[in-house]
Amino acid sequence: MSTTKKVSKDLINLRLDKATSVLFEEFSRTKLKEWILNGNILLNGEIASPREKVSLDDEIEVNPVNEVSTEWYPENIDFSVLHETNDFLIVDKPVNLVIHPGAGISSGTLANGLLFKFPKLEELPRAGIVHRLDKDTSGLLVVAKNEKFRLYFIDLLQSRKVKKNYRALVIGTLRGNLEIDIPIGRDKNNRTKMTCREDGKDAITHVKSIDSYGGYSLLDVEIETGRTHQIRTHLAHKKLPIIGDKTYNTRKIIAKDTPDELKDFIRSFPRQALHAHKIGFKLPDSEDFIVFESKIPRDFKELITTLEKFNIS
Repeated sequence: MSTTKKVSKDLINLRLDKATSVLFEEFSRTKLKEWILNGNILLNGEIASPREKVSLDDEIEVNPVNEVSTEWYPENIDFSVLHETNDFLIVDKPVNLVIHPGAGISSGTLANGLLFKFPKLEELPRAGIVHRLDKDTSGLLVVAKNEKFRLYFIDLLQSRKVKKNYRALVIGTLRGNLEIDIPIGRDKNNRTKMTCREDGKDAITHVKSIDSYGGYSLLDVEIETGRTHQIRTHLAHKKLPIIGDKTYNTRKIIAKDTPDELKDFIRSFPRQALHAHKIGFKLPDSEDFIVFESKIPRDFKELITTLEKFNIS
């Protein structure tokens, strides 16, 4: 059974392993560090390094046992496997699919589906899942099939050697390229939301304009870091909120001179228009850097087609 605790003022800027040892005194420091390295301790829902500094209101989740074997059950869930080797899977996650069971969610997740299609994943922490996407973000995920690769890929993530590119449809116009290097932390007034704040964790996002449709843009977004809601937070901060993002575009901003029919279509788009388009990394015991690419999903394509139709420029 997992337990989650929040970082208090007296723990700000401590290393994750030190903060965890204070919050979870019932476990030894050695065991806690081992769990951090194995991905059984998450910082704001993400795998993190023991050396990572914590911020106020960060959430530390400890999974003291292999929760897969005790709480996660196989279910026949619909998702695609783009590529499979002896070491890993490349999963193409559809929209509206939660990654794994958590607070208030015990079934119907990608993890349940992985255990159904690949029963041996029950031997691995978190069914081999080593990173995550939001429920309403579609696209590519890497899933480890053995412990050696799982630890290898966690190390790649922590050393920022995994290349991740997204497609985003946003409200606003971007000309050229944009680098966003602004720390991100949890919103003090809304624990489910992130915000740009000086005392947050470093976060770097590279943005390129692919196409524009009057007051709307199709962007290629590459992230160096993997903070919770990083792309959504950074783009909203730069006044380029993602279409359909109900968390970071609460005012439901619409571009000037947008026709009423297009306004209705955009406001009814059921999820954030964000797709994990590419992922690349170096294969273990090899110099080969391999890149996988996911096709743009149907709802995303329909949104592009509609924006092209009503191009207000």
